[in-house]
Amino acid sequence: MQPVSEGPITDEEVPAVKGRSRSSMPRLPPINAERMRMAKALVEKAVKLKKVFTVVGPYPVIRQELRARGWVERPLSSTAQKAHRCHGNEMDCGDDEGLRAERDDGAVKVEKIDDMQALMSRMVRKETTHFFWTSRRDEIDCRLLQHDQIINHYANAAAFATKVGLCLNLRNLRWFDAADPDTFFPRCYRLGAADEKQAFIEDFRRTACTSLLQHVVELSSYSRAGAKEEELRLSEDLCEHKHQFISAGVIDAALRVCQQYLSVLEHCDIDITIEMPRDVNWGAFLQDYYKVVHDGVSIRGGGVFVERCQAMLRKLWEVCPQLGTDGLNNIWIIKPGAMSRGRGIMCKDRLDEILAVVDNDKSLNKERKWVVQKYLERPLLIHGTKFDLRQWFLVTDWNPLTVWFYKECYLRFSTQPFSTKILDSSVHLCNNSIQKHFEPARDRHPLVPEDNMWSCSQFRAFLHQQGRSAEWDSVTVPGMQKAIIRALQTAQEQVEPRKGSFELYGADFMLGRDLRPWLLEINVCPTMAQSTGVTAHLCPAVQIDTLKVVLDRRTDANAHTGGFQLICKQVPVEVPYSLGVNLAVEGAPLRPPRACRQTALTNLPHSDLTSQQLKEEHRSSSLESYKVSDSCQSGKKRKSKKKRGNKKRQMASTSPEKGPEQRGGDHKASCAGRSLRCTVYGQSSGESKRISQCLGLHDSKTALIPLNLSFSLSPHHSTLPSQRPLGQRSHISGSIPLPTPIQHHNRMSAPLHPRLRLPLPSLEVLPYHLM
Repeated sequence: MQPVSEGPITDEEVPAVKGRSRSSMPRLPPINAERMRMAKALVEKAVKLKKVFTVVGPYPVIRQELRARGWVERPLSSTAQKAHRCHGNEMDCGDDEGLRAERDDGAVKVEKIDDMQALMSRMVRKETTHFFWTSRRDEIDCRLLQHDQIINHYANAAAFATKVGLCLNLRNLRWFDAADPDTFFPRCYRLGAADEKQAFIEDFRRTACTSLLQHVVELSSYSRAGAKEEELRLSEDLCEHKHQFISAGVIDAALRVCQQYLSVLEHCDIDITIEMPRDVNWGAFLQDYYKVVHDGVSIRGGGVFVERCQAMLRKLWEVCPQLGTDGLNNIWIIKPGAMSRGRGIMCKDRLDEILAVVDNDKSLNKERKWVVQKYLERPLLIHGTKFDLRQWFLVTDWNPLTVWFYKECYLRFSTQPFSTKILDSSVHLCNNSIQKHFEPARDRHPLVPEDNMWSCSQFRAFLHQQGRSAEWDSVTVPGMQKAIIRALQTAQEQVEPRKGSFELYGADFMLGRDLRPWLLEINVCPTMAQSTGVTAHLCPAVQIDTLKVVLDRRTDANAHTGGFQLICKQVPVEVPYSLGVNLAVEGAPLRPPRACRQTALTNLPHSDLTSQQLKEEHRSSSLESYKVSDSCQSGKKRKSKKKRGNKKRQMASTSPEKGPEQRGGDHKASCAGRSLRCTVYGQSSGESKRISQCLGLHDSKTALIPLNLSFSLSPHHSTLPSQRPLGQRSHISGSIPLPTPIQHHNRMSAPLHPRLRLPLPSLEVLPYHLM
């Protein structure tokens, strides 16, 4: 009898059953009671301590370290695993902004799972995960997590982890720090934005002028061997190019443009308007510049401009920190904003070719797609070969901003010798995903490693041989730390500061000849592929040290952090509690007076009744008053007033004319002050018929049209004559003529309000107090 195998049994070891399909999932070995009790005890302890984790992607080091700490892995569901495989070739983290996430470029190794770990993973399938490590940002929504759940991503990291975001945010650095981004970040523009595209065109022209001045100075031999050698060199150039030459006017134009730009930088244009030289034909100037710098055509009489060019360059050196890296060829690097690992990147040195890249792009969102950045034409070279530097850093909090800098980094070399005359990606792009497709050039220096990588210790040994080892600690490392902190400061208000999150980033730098670092880009999800001997040692170490900072320091503030060094921890800023937008308008409302309106029927024939005749008819008729009060009354009188007016459903209450005593009683019920009491007098129905017959209006549907408005003003009846101010009249009356109505024959012949068949009412205004 053969013993039972301890390892997991796959379907390849079991014969297929007819009519059943094979499953690719591994099968567990026969259940052992002792093994089951042990697994159950470990799972219960892990669940109690909230040590259940989920890892998505090929991260065997993370899994191994978490299991060593007593964590149990909870696998993703089959649907989530299938979705992850479908996005396996996508380099960005599923963010619409095009976050540059790097995937392991090497072959994915199948991790051998122990049967005990597999059994424990099955037991925690229904449990809550408290630690997530994913390579894609869209795997888990951070906003749906609880406060005690940890994840290795922050939301809204596109503010600094994209080419466009880094380009835009660093322009606002002066609001956060007293530093100039041009001292550590090559100037950058979005070609899809119209204003930035024009700014880039002006920058390209201006850089062509400064490059031409540097070309003239470097070609001159006055500072080395005298004028005879210069004349010999000029004669050799003329013979080589068949006596072709360019007029010296191109140097004079370049000097005028540089002087104008210098005046702007020195703020000499505050009180006056300085315009660009309009006499410069930029099309012809750039063609002459290409011939001189790219093709080697000489400038006739250029030697007389050498001293002026030197003086101008000395002034520009003081205000232009990137002048030393601009070089002579005016090379710019064009980057698509939504790709990573060097895909779609190209180098161009002619303006028309750069603009053609954007003009030929048919995508709608050009503003966020193409970014053009000044190429560093004079970098530090190792054995004549270009390299860049990958530096890790860890962010564990955004409020306060907490940044950890890793003490180790590594260098990536290109496979071809450096040259500004060849604009191929094999020369200028050091990404491992690009260089792995090229064979090292035969003329490359033999001391450059074949795997195109150096560790930080190897580079420091090289600097020690050059006698510059002290500059690494005094210039390079502090410069990288400051550049990282400043880039994060500009994006601090845009990233969600979730307390349970952390993130490991990879920053790419280039070094100038003075060992100053220049930040190129920041990558999320930096690759952990062990493709070379250098990364095989550094990548596992940085993952282990990341867990030390994130997990071990939660329980022990003095825990060892490995190679991570804390370089920034700001003072926490209290975020004010907001209840949202709550707008209110305070003040007393304005109450418009209630007007007694009477509708005029403009479709009736005009009456010949004069104002004087109408006034006499008013005096001789029995009057019926309609009293409308706008003063404050008691609740009881309001109710009684409403009852009296329920029959006609009008706001005004009808009552017979009252005498002075009755009026005085009404005044007592009203509020004191300067309120007014209006009394409207109108004709009764009988008198209205009589007046209509006198006027010849026998139609029952006709109505009188008002021609004037009469009124009277009387003081308060409780005020004695002796108490009135001197000169105040006891009664004021008058009449206001109304405009003659216009007939509209195109309107309806029937009256709009046939019930209002009364003559013109009179209005009496009785003030309570006249001050």
